[in-house]
Amino acid sequence: MASIADANKKVLDFDGQLQAQDDFFPTLKLLDNDGKLLDKAAYKRSELTDEDLVAIMKKMLFSRQLDIRSTKLAKQGRFGFFAPTAGQEASQMASAYAFGKEDWLFPGYRDIPEIVDKGWPVWKAILWSRGHAKGNEFTTEDGEPVNSWMPQIIIGAQYVEAAGVALGLKKRKQDAVAYAYTGDGGTSQGDFYEGVNFASAYKANAVFFVQNNGYAISTPRALQTAAPHLAAKGWGSGIPSLVVDGMDPLAMYLAAKEARAWAAAGNGPVLIETLTNRLEPHSTAGDDPLRYRTKEDIAEWWKKEPLIRMRKFMSEKGIWDDKKEDDYIAEVDSYIDDQIKIADNIEKQKISDFLKNTLEVPGQAMKEQIEHFESEGK
Repeated sequence: MASIADANKKVLDFDGQLQAQDDFFPTLKLLDNDGKLLDKAAYKRSELTDEDLVAIMKKMLFSRQLDIRSTKLAKQGRFGFFAPTAGQEASQMASAYAFGKEDWLFPGYRDIPEIVDKGWPVWKAILWSRGHAKGNEFTTEDGEPVNSWMPQIIIGAQYVEAAGVALGLKKRKQDAVAYAYTGDGGTSQGDFYEGVNFASAYKANAVFFVQNNGYAISTPRALQTAAPHLAAKGWGSGIPSLVVDGMDPLAMYLAAKEARAWAAAGNGPVLIETLTNRLEPHSTAGDDPLRYRTKEDIAEWWKKEPLIRMRKFMSEKGIWDDKKEDDYIAEVDSYIDDQIKIADNIEKQKISDFLKNTLEVPGQAMKEQIEHFESEGK
């Protein structure tokens, strides 16, 4: 048994504490960069069928095509704000596959694919990017509600919102959770800490994702925080926290599935740090990643991107090939073409519409402004 003196030395060993933090968070991974299975037991634990694998692959391909098409539209001036997602398909889509229709999504502005996956039409996503009021209607084509909050522009604010809904789900004894996504920069925000701490204190039904893509706009992760692992920030609130290879679709699904089960059972929230990479600019609003990254760095990360390893893994199993992929991409492109046409044909908003949508009950001055612009047909 260690003596009090030994224990005291350990308590006061500051370098030792930092090393302990660095050592304690191994990375969950099931697939290597070549698509080879690293842990058969963990794969069996995931209970993924071949049909599931195909579904996840299609969701990731959909996300990639949406990224490609959205970027082109933005360059043509036909899209509004857009945050590219290439490189984060496993972190986003494979994790989202673990959640159901009854679960509530709280996305950041880079998480459009997850909302679309819940049934939000792409044409509404396009209108959201353009600032159109119809882009804030979170319903399916059939008018059914989509359990998603709006893509949050305020960094980290979705964590507070998710914590509140998660507590509501718990109090109603629902088999459902709130799941939220933010980036590595989001963990430096007060809302991040408040949301995680609130959910932890009340053991709310929440799963928090931190997509550590290496950069908060142009700020490298190393300058964002001194924490050896962002997952350690969950420990500060007393919740299970883990690090996952965010380029590994199988690991992302397994982590999300088990975190959801834990939270839905009333055990409280879980925080998942996903190690991924943003392979394109922060946004299409003028960001140039080569001002703070090198071409060589980006090229190396492209070799690790999730579609490559998933494609190799599934091809080895005989459930995926180039023709299936090409056919599906053509199908997705056709769908996106139709969605763009719908968005382009929606009536543009007038000045009077913007004013009407500002306040539920406009004041006298605003009423006069609305009447003025309406009289001019604006």
